[in-house]
Amino acid sequence: MVETCNNCVQKDKIKRKHRDEIEMKDLITRLNRIEGQVRGVKNMVEEERYCVDILTQVSAIQAALNSFNKNLLANHIKSCVVEDIKSGNHEVVDELCNTIQKLMK
Repeated sequence: MVETCNNCVQKDKIKRKHRDEIEMKDLITRLNRIEGQVRGVKNMVEEERYCVDILTQVSAIQAALNSFNKNLLANHIKSCVVEDIKSGNHEVVDELCNTIQKLMK
């Protein structure tokens, strides 16, 4: 087991992060809402709803996912990245830059 930040651990090549109850609840709530939106779009397709109405809902899902990503990224920077830099692990900055590039595609 390899330690990274205080809340992060790497075991069997899989990085894991312990999240407090409030953060976990917020993330799960957001994902449940997005999951419901996706099911709604599936129903719209099955019901042969108008294309523009479906596209509007898909746009709302994309916005919800972007909001989820911004929230998760902010939490990551404030916890994992800051702690890793303080402990001398500056490779986390390259990882962060690569992550942001992927998110901005």
